[in-house]
Amino acid sequence: MSKTFLITGGAGFIGSAVVRELIQQTEHRLVNVDKLTYAGNLESLACVTGSDRYHFVRADICDREAMDRVFETFQPDVVMHLAAESHVDRSIDGPDDFIRTNVVGTYALLEAARAYWRGLRDRQPARAEGFRFHHVSTDEVYGDLEGPEGLFTETTPYAPSSPYSASKAASDHLVRAWCRTYGLPVVVTNCSNNYGPCHFPEKLIPLMILNGLAGKPLPVYGDGGQIRDWLYVEDHARALILVATQGRVGETYNIGGHNEKTNLEVVRALCDLLQEMVPPSGRDFAHYRDLITFVRDRPGHDLRYAIDAGKIQRELGWTPRETFDTGLRKTVRWYLDNRDWWRHVLDGSYQGERLGTRV
Repeated sequence: MSKTFLITGGAGFIGSAVVRELIQQTEHRLVNVDKLTYAGNLESLACVTGSDRYHFVRADICDREAMDRVFETFQPDVVMHLAAESHVDRSIDGPDDFIRTNVVGTYALLEAARAYWRGLRDRQPARAEGFRFHHVSTDEVYGDLEGPEGLFTETTPYAPSSPYSASKAASDHLVRAWCRTYGLPVVVTNCSNNYGPCHFPEKLIPLMILNGLAGKPLPVYGDGGQIRDWLYVEDHARALILVATQGRVGETYNIGGHNEKTNLEVVRALCDLLQEMVPPSGRDFAHYRDLITFVRDRPGHDLRYAIDAGKIQRELGWTPRETFDTGLRKTVRWYLDNRDWWRHVLDGSYQGERLGTRV
């Protein structure tokens, strides 16, 4: 049966992938609530905006009255909460927005959802039984791993390192408390590093692609030895929808790509793809690898993240479709084929020189 999904942050990188997957691959209806901050871009949703199953509302999740109106107007069956400030460097420079959006905003949304769900139990108990609040979080709440062998599981203790990860950890705790104290039917997911199309160019992979195409330095923190587990965003979107519709209430599911790479390995792989697809003939460098520049490491930089995604595979049958090689090739190809998209982003928000040292 088709359901109505309320997606927060649906104009963002991961949110827009979820919206596209829902409209293109399911019969569900959805409303996208997004404040449209610097990283939100409705052009990422151009392929779905003509659908009569899609509706957009520009609103701030911290605005409780606005959230109450959204619930009352659209009567959702599933909430997928993706709206968040997410860039670690920005959180170090200015943590205020992260506390406001990730903590206060999650609280406001939880209270609006609880009030709506409580009313739904009185009016339509069968629908209330199927209601879900899906909170989308990050593996960064776990801190980092010592050594090359360990993996984050759903029971790994929280040890956030940055203002960003601390704010996400706080929001995770709020969601679980609302489940235990008030009975709100929630599910939580914690994912590894995402990459793919429509990624705002402050993050590692799109920044390296666009700086490389522009012949700018490719800044790598420290010695580039930090290890991340890379997850293609469309694989993540499929997993999120699966958890939202079939996950067990009160449970947490870790979602990873099974692709551990150092930052330097990622940058070198991107350089090699650019060398193949856009050879730098006539440029003042022979190979894109020549642009790699090592810069001072950021404060509190986590060394290694790695996800054990066995639970979601065992219980829900999800595994990633993309390998790192296939996903990275698709990503580079998308940026080469969609220059109007990212040029618009650059013209509107992206300050290349300032963010050129941000990874």
